[in-house]
Amino acid sequence: MEADLIERVRLAVYDEFRRTGQAPTHDRLAAAAGIEPAAVPEALATLDRSRDLVLRDGAIAMAHPFTAVPLGFSVMGERVLWWGGCAWDSFAIPHLIAEERTVLVATTCPGCGAALAWLVDDRRPPDGAEVAHFLTPVQRIWDDVVHSCGHQRLFCSTDCVEQWLARTGRERGDVMDLSTLWALARDWYRGRLDPGYRRREPSEAAEYFRSVGLHGPFWGLPD
Repeated sequence: MEADLIERVRLAVYDEFRRTGQAPTHDRLAAAAGIEPAAVPEALATLDRSRDLVLRDGAIAMAHPFTAVPLGFSVMGERVLWWGGCAWDSFAIPHLIAEERTVLVATTCPGCGAALAWLVDDRRPPDGAEVAHFLTPVQRIWDDVVHSCGHQRLFCSTDCVEQWLARTGRERGDVMDLSTLWALARDWYRGRLDPGYRRREPSEAAEYFRSVGLHGPFWGLPD
């Protein structure tokens, strides 16, 4: 399948998520991309293999930072309500969408069940003593990306993280404060809504993680 056709489909998927918060149907994709509906599944499968989308049973599950399935976060702008794929993706949306520079990110703490919410914008990190816990090391995120994103969560405190780990029998991943999470989300998806977007090479990703203060093997970086 021609690269320009696949790119038209990718852009149509992202535009639908941006405008409506929902994944497009095959018919809407075909109309937006100017292709036959029968060509849509092959284009989506190609985008899934290149990690530009995530399919589940042939349907669009995720187009980072957007998701079609609830994974613990809602992101409310003035015009659109999105599911947030994870803490990282939820904080990224106001950086990516120029017309939605401030959003309300809401979730519940997996440790104690408390309701949590922040006004997140593209200018400064939100206030708060809460922390994000990422369970899966970056090198293994794509082993099961939906599971990995579903376990990038926000907690009231490190105490709540430890309570959740003890209750679920999981090993501690990486914990960061809201400022670091905001910095991580700020430019990670820059350009993803534009034609010709190119995913970062591993060396570029490592440099980005280092630039926002992340370190250690969890992020593929030296201690």
